[in-house]
This record gives sequence, C-alpha cells and structure tokens, in this order.
Amino acid sequence: MEDISTSNSPDIHKAKESSNALIKALWILLGSFFVLLAGVGVILPGLPTTPFLILAAACYIRSSQKLYNWLISNKTFGPYLKNYREGRGIPKKAKILAISMIVLFVGSSVIFGIENLNLQITVGVLGLIGLLYVIFKVPVAKD
Repeated sequence: MEDISTSNSPDIHKAKESSNALIKALWILLGSFFVLLAGVGVILPGLPTTPFLILAAACYIRSSQKLYNWLISNKTFGPYLKNYREGRGIPKKAKILAISMIVLFVGSSVIFGIENLNLQITVGVLGLIGLLYVIFKVPVAKD
C-alpha cells in the first residue's frame, strides 16, 4: 500500500488523531458506519456513495492514519477522495455521471419504485440535497 502521508501535500493527509481514546474510538466507529453506508450506496440506487466516503475520510483523519490511508489508497475510490481532499475536484465525466445517476435513480425510485408518500418525499429531498451538493460544491478537476 502506498504511503499517502508522504505525498505532495503531507499536511492534508496527515491524521490529527484525538488523544482521548473514547473520542478516537467514536470517530473510528462513525467512519466505519459511513464506509458501510457507502458500500450500500454502491448497490442501492439513489443512495449516494461518494459523500459517505468523504465523511468516512473526515472521521478517519481524526482517528487513525492507518484507516485513512486504507480508504484513500483504495484503487477505485482513493484517487477521487485524494483529489477532493486536495481541492482538485473530480473529472468532468465523473461529475456528469454522478449527476445523471442521481437524477435517474432517485427520479425513478420516487416515481415508479416507492408507493409511500413520506418515503417518496424523504428520498426526493435527500436526492435533491445530493444533486445540489454535486452541482455546486464538488469542483471539476482541471485536466
């Protein structure tokens, strides 16, 4: 595994581990919960993956250099997380794909897949939040 802490931006990827063991354990549990949600998001249409991975990275960088390195060294998601953390954004194609997938899966889930009105509203609002986040907060990487 590549040592992320020695990359071009070492301060950005250096964990600031909590000195309190209980707080550290809570950060690890919360980060692991977000990784689990991201894994479910890979399978379940409408549930975003990347925001949960970003949250997991934020939790891990406060608790464990080893877990943070593991997450951003992932061959599939690692480069996106690393670029996001360094403020470089994501490729334009990835942003377009993310927007398209959110619209397609959330829209089809709300219109065709969910019969409960409260659940339709909840999924729709969460999808809209994810969509707005990707559109306005996720920068496009300069090639």
